[in-house]
Amino acid sequence: MTGPDSFPAPPRSLLITGGTVVDGSGSAGIRADVVVDEGRIVAVGNYLPGSEPRTGRTIDATGLIVAPGFIDMHAHSDLQILANPDHTAKVSQGVTLEVLGQDGLSFAPIDDVTRVAVRRQIAGWNGEPDDFDFSWSTVVGYLDRLDQGIACNAAYLVPQGTLRMMVVGTENRPATAAELAEMKRLLAEGLQQGAVGMSSGLTYTPGMFAGTSELVELCKVVAEYGGYYSPHQRSYGKGALEAYGEMVEIARLSGCALHLTHATMNFEPNKGRGVDLLAMIDQALADGVDITTDTYPYLPGATTLSAILPSWSAEGGADALIARLSDPADRDRIGYELEQVGTDGCHGCVTDWNTIEIGGVKNPELNSAVGHTVAALAAASGQAPTEVFFDLLIRDNLATTILQHVGHEENVQAIMEHPTHTGGSDAILVGGKPHPRAWGTFPRYLAHYVRDLGVLELADCIHHLTGRPAQRLRLVDRGLVREGYHADLVLFDPAGVRDTATFDHPRQQAEGIPWVLVGGVPVIDDGHRTDALPGRAIRRTSLEGTR
Repeated sequence: MTGPDSFPAPPRSLLITGGTVVDGSGSAGIRADVVVDEGRIVAVGNYLPGSEPRTGRTIDATGLIVAPGFIDMHAHSDLQILANPDHTAKVSQGVTLEVLGQDGLSFAPIDDVTRVAVRRQIAGWNGEPDDFDFSWSTVVGYLDRLDQGIACNAAYLVPQGTLRMMVVGTENRPATAAELAEMKRLLAEGLQQGAVGMSSGLTYTPGMFAGTSELVELCKVVAEYGGYYSPHQRSYGKGALEAYGEMVEIARLSGCALHLTHATMNFEPNKGRGVDLLAMIDQALADGVDITTDTYPYLPGATTLSAILPSWSAEGGADALIARLSDPADRDRIGYELEQVGTDGCHGCVTDWNTIEIGGVKNPELNSAVGHTVAALAAASGQAPTEVFFDLLIRDNLATTILQHVGHEENVQAIMEHPTHTGGSDAILVGGKPHPRAWGTFPRYLAHYVRDLGVLELADCIHHLTGRPAQRLRLVDRGLVREGYHADLVLFDPAGVRDTATFDHPRQQAEGIPWVLVGGVPVIDDGHRTDALPGRAIRRTSLEGTR
């Protein structure tokens, strides 16, 4: 960023004065004022004395950093952003754009039968809002619904698992040529309607039943439209590097940009092996593969309790799974695989019940389980851990969410330092005790990993959270504090910003972020949530490199 110019402040403007602008490019901050008019940044510099805006508002940013709004590259707010429009969890930590449709399961495109199945399967991610109006079936219908007013902006990925459920069903078999053609047609339609790419959930049914060649063919369509592929790969535990290798090969063969979402190396087999993943990425980059990553700055992960089951048990859908969980022979087989062999759902690792903590339940009769590990619940009840596990799944109709304490700090730090890295919360907003990343991801980067540990320099971290993800999304006028750009901005105190959300008390607003603007409209005003809903859908048709 070059030095500031002097300029007369125009009328009808919002003036942000006295702050240090860190513009999202990776450049060091400079003292500059920012003028916003009609939702855009119209000047960055120093206003001439006596030429302050004649109308509008002035924000005194003395002592604050003025940065682009943060981009959450991996969000699970697909329904919550509509059902609970306050969305304080995200906007209070500076998020002005989040990417939805993650992990291969979401709500567009969709038909009536598949909607029922998907709602049931990912109720633990999105909740089941009462009397929710599903008034869409297409990607454009969902984006239009977002355009009615949301707290922050949102982009969308076409979910490959939902496509497969609509076209192939829940069977574990290759798609026929006709089925593949139909999935490609639906995918292209979703991209034409504004989706920015495609996601997969390759440890979740039925997306996991797609082979490499099927995914390559789908990614060729994504590449045609200038989008990117965002896979939750087949393993993050035993076999993680092989799973990453498959994703890189899909990108090579299809020519599609690859975004390795929640790029972690978890579970005991991967302790200290983050550097091996980065070596693989560096080699692929040298070979011309377009790769980015995102991570969350915590050790535990979060998912649904049913996700750790072996995939064969979920074939045929939720009702078939519940039946197997009630069958003594199937229970014995599942228990053996969980505790002795390692399931594909648990990333090939033997399940350690001490690492599985209940985060949320749908059935209020199970509220007492929240915050306890399966091992602790088993010890208290005198049951075997597998019996507690089966009982929770059946009584909660598969909606239970968990925290999985399986991460390694050295891997987290090594991966976040890499030049492909961006930030993603992977946040589940529902449940009694959700992961604190739902409220704390972005301030935790700034407080713990910048100020406390010095893993990242401030300007570099802000680039990771703003300018770099904007480049992946091919945004032409977001992600930087520049003239002509949308005024999606966050103002924070570099000495006082702090995540307060904890595993015991996860719904706590961060400190030191007094102002957040979406399209020039304050959604956080002097630390308080306003009632503004200025966010809109970010559509691929407004991006660079479109077809």
